[in-house]
Amino acid sequence: MLITRRTLGLSAVAATSAATLGRTAHAATEPIRIGWLASLTGASSAPAIGFNRGVVFATDAINAAGGVKGRKVEIITRDTQGDPTKAVNATQELISQLKVDAIWGPTNSGESLATTAVMARSKMPNIHPCVVDSLIDTKKYPNAFRMAPANGQWDDAVRGYALKIVKAKRIAVFGDTTGYGVTAAKASAAAFKADGADVVYIANIDATQPDMTPDMLRARTAGAEAIILWSVSTGMIARLLNTRGTMGWNVPFVGHPSLSSGEIGSLVSAKENWANVYAVGYKSCSFDAAGHLPPRSAEFVARLKSKVDLSDTLLWWVAAGYDAINLVTTAIEVTGSTSSDSIIGYWNSLKAYPGVFGDYTYSVDQHNGYPTDEVVMSAANSAKDGSFTLAPGYS
Repeated sequence: MLITRRTLGLSAVAATSAATLGRTAHAATEPIRIGWLASLTGASSAPAIGFNRGVVFATDAINAAGGVKGRKVEIITRDTQGDPTKAVNATQELISQLKVDAIWGPTNSGESLATTAVMARSKMPNIHPCVVDSLIDTKKYPNAFRMAPANGQWDDAVRGYALKIVKAKRIAVFGDTTGYGVTAAKASAAAFKADGADVVYIANIDATQPDMTPDMLRARTAGAEAIILWSVSTGMIARLLNTRGTMGWNVPFVGHPSLSSGEIGSLVSAKENWANVYAVGYKSCSFDAAGHLPPRSAEFVARLKSKVDLSDTLLWWVAAGYDAINLVTTAIEVTGSTSSDSIIGYWNSLKAYPGVFGDYTYSVDQHNGYPTDEVVMSAANSAKDGSFTLAPGYS
């Protein structure tokens, strides 16, 4: 049985249990096999490392409690290294050879742009945290569900903070050269322009580039009053912040959650280089005025103590990995089946499913499950147990 029970209406259970089409379910004595497409190495590895800690914690807890109706959970992990080609090859292996029951991941949008159609053709239940808006389309990809905000939700929070709180009117937008970085930077620049801001410089930077000085100088020369950053590469982020420090230019950085990754603390050359940096965050992973997390998150962190390191990662990454495994296994426990139709049908029935990272709501016509009002901005250097204080002026 699962370590946490979910209460569902009988009608939803009956509807999902009745589904009989789609991929053949495994025998009730076999392990539940969940494919995990994880970019555990390479320039974009920070999120996947955090997600993986949640995956391992959830799986160990479920199996220690007896599994799902007596069946153990088996995670089959493939390190995609942030490479879309490797992600496609791993996806095909998981589906055709290893016969997994569902796939969690990939963890970055560049890979997901390459794998989503592959999974759709096999009707493989897929849940992922990738933010590019086009990855969710219930007509083209009825099997794909997003459990993190879409990039539009992130972009709205970042743009609102930069314009209304930082009060920047002249904007530089940086992305890396991945499919995600290119798409996100382009969309962000367009949205800033639509809101009347002057986008004075836009660049896509190779995350392995050692010297960030040329792009930072161009942004300063163009008169940028804030730099908007879209990248998961903590190495690239740290080099940009160190360059800003060397230049003596305290321009605000606002953007991607990776701006607040614990890894950056060990990569910046001076503590002050990480100040005046504001990252996308979440209410579930934010401290209130008294320094407390929401009760559900606080209880989760207490259970992680001594088992999962949060000092160099983000709580939301760990919590999302934990939630992903529970979303798959709860579907199987409730419906009694590992068929694709049963898992997908269960997910389509969810309304405010109480995860740790957030409350997920899906329907046949809506596979963006994360509530917009849970997206906030954080002071990037305020981490404690992977959580943050709200950014100044933000409520």
